[in-house]
Amino acid sequence: MASLTEFDREQAILLELDENGRVEVGALSTRFGVSTVTIRKDLEGLERRSMLRRIRGGALVVPRSDEGAFDFRHRVAPKAKRAIARRAASLVRPGDVIAMDSSTTCFYLAEELVDVQPLTVITNGLRHSAFLLANSRAMVIMPGGVLRRASESMVGFLSDVLVGRGRVDKGFFGLVGLSLERGLLDITPEEAHAKAALVDACREVYALFDSSKIERFGTHAFTTADRVTRLISDTGVPKEVHRQWTKAGVTWDLVDPDVAEPRSAPARLAPVHPTVRRRA
Repeated sequence: MASLTEFDREQAILLELDENGRVEVGALSTRFGVSTVTIRKDLEGLERRSMLRRIRGGALVVPRSDEGAFDFRHRVAPKAKRAIARRAASLVRPGDVIAMDSSTTCFYLAEELVDVQPLTVITNGLRHSAFLLANSRAMVIMPGGVLRRASESMVGFLSDVLVGRGRVDKGFFGLVGLSLERGLLDITPEEAHAKAALVDACREVYALFDSSKIERFGTHAFTTADRVTRLISDTGVPKEVHRQWTKAGVTWDLVDPDVAEPRSAPARLAPVHPTVRRRA
């Protein structure tokens, strides 16, 4: 395979750890076509940043009490998340009232919506709200609550703010795992509770997730399968999972991360902030 940069190797190592729980120096050396000395240096650097625990001949995943820091999650599967966000953005129309959670895929969605006007966005994501305030003309509503540092989100009794104030047109939600029996899943009760409140206010519910989430373990459901309008993911979704959810009546929208899609929402205006860059 083509030679990878140190950063790319680190991301690949972290992804493998996330999937398998451990990595081996010899296998990584063969996979990346670099020396075992180079791999050990990569592991040492990651261990210094508390992102893994080295053992003889390899490394183990560091146990986490929650879904992990926003910055780390934002760097995972960026190409797939960007493609998924772009497809989701094509569903948003000027004048919509939408909700989005604090997931990193929804942050990519926020970047795709900078010039939709008019638009009202309800979000519990700190970065999402700050980005939209700085880079768009959207009206941004952020329900109050308690700040969770790991996810940079507000959680708490969001339903107290949302109930009785009208319906939200479309809601976009990331997830940790999905189950036909349990629905869309998160890893912490606080996040699941906040997402459930947002879901309850939405007419349509869209789940945005890269295909690596298919095999993940989630502990807390925030909505049931029958409330999901559409699942938006990438083409890595296993055929059997696709078949099961389709049979249950849920529509899939699969995107190829390697095929660039143009922005397709109509009547978009130019960005209002000079730091926003258009993407082809």
